[in-house]
Amino acid sequence: MANYVALLRGINVGGSNVISMAALKECFAAAGFGDVCTYIQSGNVVFASEATTSAELEVTIERMLRERLGADILTVVRSRDEFAATVAAAPSDHGSAELLSDVLFLKRPLTAAEALTLVPELNEQVDSVSAGPDALYFSRTVIDSAKSRIDRLRANRLSKRMTVRNWRTTLKLRDLLDGPSGR
Repeated sequence: MANYVALLRGINVGGSNVISMAALKECFAAAGFGDVCTYIQSGNVVFASEATTSAELEVTIERMLRERLGADILTVVRSRDEFAATVAAAPSDHGSAELLSDVLFLKRPLTAAEALTLVPELNEQVDSVSAGPDALYFSRTVIDSAKSRIDRLRANRLSKRMTVRNWRTTLKLRDLLDGPSGR
């Protein structure tokens, strides 16, 4: 069995899609996934599966969440290797002390090249965006973060085809994907 992470969009944000992590973990375990663990309250589930593709798992998990929890939740799934490749390809300053950095995990079949064309005009003095494997890396300077135009990105149609994790959460999920020793 291989390790995967399911990134659920919009869980427990602003009173929407309120789902306990215990219920989410039970849902995954009852569906036959192994070594299930959740991380923080925002819909991060690390698990093991014999499935062969992330795309197959996305369909299965979205259907499972709809049937078991009555929730239509966009789900992005990455294998351990896919996730590690996304982390490794990040810009060298991503996550530095001078930046607030996020990873925008894209729902396939949306590609990073297509997603870049959908990014609204940003504040070039503050914001930066670059493409990675099935993801965009978004950063804004800490000192001028109030001038960021990230809210334009969140309100854009692109936001319905992605889920965002901050850099610290992304690194923790990478560690959890390495197995029980990372948990």
